[in-house]
Amino acid sequence: MAQQFALVTGASSGIGLALAKELAGRGYDLAICAEDERLNDAAQTLQLSGVEVVAIQADLAKREGVDQLWTKVEGLRRQVDVACINAGVGVGGLFAETDLDAELNMISLNCSGTVQLAKHVVRHMLARGQGRILITSSIAGEMVAPREAVYAATKSFDLTFAHSLRYELRDSGVSVTALQPGPTDTDFFHRAGMDNTQVGSEGKTESQPEDVARQGIEALLAGKDHVYAASLKTKVEGMLANVTPGVVKGAMHEKMAKPKAS
Repeated sequence: MAQQFALVTGASSGIGLALAKELAGRGYDLAICAEDERLNDAAQTLQLSGVEVVAIQADLAKREGVDQLWTKVEGLRRQVDVACINAGVGVGGLFAETDLDAELNMISLNCSGTVQLAKHVVRHMLARGQGRILITSSIAGEMVAPREAVYAATKSFDLTFAHSLRYELRDSGVSVTALQPGPTDTDFFHRAGMDNTQVGSEGKTESQPEDVARQGIEALLAGKDHVYAASLKTKVEGMLANVTPGVVKGAMHEKMAKPKAS
């Protein structure tokens, strides 16, 4: 029997790299993708697990970048058993003050890139009637998120997309799972310009990327619709998200996301 094969995007660091490591530990050969140069180091690390790893550097915020990735995946002539559509970025700050170009790029990566890659993956898996897709959303996708208004909206999009796609594919042999991490110890908050915030300096230590990845892959392979990962606090917040008034959720999030007093 041929070894199973997985595609992971945003795999140069953080949750994406942890997802790739989790799959490598389970014996999956890998195609990993990211835009930055750290991807080659990630590939070398993953190869220590004894699996085949193909690194594909591409900017998935651009349509041609997604097409470039998928063309190279098709060229491998492997059936994609698992696809972790994980690449994403954040932008923090008051909406009136944040950079529009950065936010439009975030929308392109978090939303448009996710849809475009999913289109390729779904059609590929449907042809065989088998496959599992993990789409990384966030607990922020169910929150009122001042100072991360556009980011939270992109993750709400990802969550709704994952749930709706799952329903469409319910009898096809292809399953879709939404991964909803809370604050996690990665460089996400640094890249989002949120180092000097409570969530960026303290809150992110609630979860480690390895724990988020393990719970995400377990939920994926179990065919679950979503998983809140990985801390108990994140799981409780997720369960309460739909019954907590918006003004309360907004106040909680603003406290975590606003810059600390100097």
